Amino acid sequence: MTDTAAARPAPPAAAPTVGSARFWRGLGFLVRDLPIAILAFVVAVAGFAAGVSTLIVWLGLPILVVTLEACRRIADIERRSVEWATGTPLPPHHYRPSKGTGVSRLLSALGEPQSWRDLLHGVVSFPLRIFTFCIALVWTVGGVGATLSFAWQWSLPDDDYGLIWLITGVQNRFADTLLDTVLGLVLVLTSPLVVRGLVALRAALARGLLTNQTAALRARATQLESSRRAAVQAEAQTLRRLERDIHDGPQQRLVRLNMDLEAVARRLDDDPERARPLVAEALEQSREALTELRALSRGIAPPILADRGLGPALAAAAARCPVEVSLDVALPEGRRLATAVENTAYFVVTEALTNVAKHAHASLVTVLVSADAERVLVQVRDDGRGGAHLGKGHGLAGLADRLATIEGALDVVSPVGGPTILTAEIPIAGLGEGR
Repeated sequence: MTDTAAARPAPPAAAPTVGSARFWRGLGFLVRDLPIAILAFVVAVAGFAAGVSTLIVWLGLPILVVTLEACRRIADIERRSVEWATGTPLPPHHYRPSKGTGVSRLLSALGEPQSWRDLLHGVVSFPLRIFTFCIALVWTVGGVGATLSFAWQWSLPDDDYGLIWLITGVQNRFADTLLDTVLGLVLVLTSPLVVRGLVALRAALARGLLTNQTAALRARATQLESSRRAAVQAEAQTLRRLERDIHDGPQQRLVRLNMDLEAVARRLDDDPERARPLVAEALEQSREALTELRALSRGIAPPILADRGLGPALAAAAARCPVEVSLDVALPEGRRLATAVENTAYFVVTEALTNVAKHAHASLVTVLVSADAERVLVQVRDDGRGGAHLGKGHGLAGLADRLATIEGALDVVSPVGGPTILTAEIPIAGLGEGR
């Protein structure tokens, strides 16, 4: 398919329109952010001073933490403003999560380096913001005013002295007006370049203090390593469970079937009538073994999921559940999700239904599945006795590991007495194209 935007040239008026929009965005960014600059400076300086001065009585610890959190929020506003003004995203940043409780959590928050960089930005950027505010305002407004000097020069008193008098010592109102108009035109014509340079200066400071690409990449690598470990653990748990289920079910039936067939082989010659019930029993054992194998295969990836998609597969799983299931699936019409997304969503629902059937003593399960451009949201709610949690060694922990392999998230709310609400978020980006 041909890229239409590349094949057809843009109309000549598009470039000035884009440049004009960028100029007004930059000017608005430089002018409107002065109150935020004052707020950031006051919060950073006053909070830091109050916190450090009262550290000896431990009151300064929460003051510093609150100050850093406020600077962090203001820094988020600055990042969004810079990206809006420049039209390009900033490099990534990363905040280390606070750990522990009480005083240890406060100390962990104080040890977060990016928060201190945010505070430093609030202090350092204050004079820069005042400078860029003044230059942008004077350059643009002064340029427009000087360009229109012919409209207001007549109102000045006759003894007013202009630039011509300062340069030549001769007072000439017409020459003053002409010179002011020329200078105003120069300011107006160069104002887009000046505004762009001032925005670039502000963006450079934000890029230097409000971003930390190295820390972000390091955190991303740690997250990927954790996902890899979770994938290995989830795969090992799945294999152990599959091995146990095969050993306890189909394997035992196949052993029994083998013994029955050996008995049939011995009795066919001497007593065929006594071999007949053994054949019937062997057939029953083979049917039950086949049924159990089909159930195990459905738990991994059923054919209906590959052939017809997530909705019909979940409907089939809900029909097999011994507990009544209310199913609501809202997925994009006419488009299949990526295989990894469908498999994971199916696994989440079937595992949740299995846990409900075994442990919840519920009478109704509600399953909601929805999707947008970024994620698939799966929610399973039951009216059982509650008490489910993500503790190590429990079934839900394996479900969390399975989601971690694709950078998904699992949340379980299950107070004692119920209800239990299991929510899974499955990202779509990076898991392949839909079908």
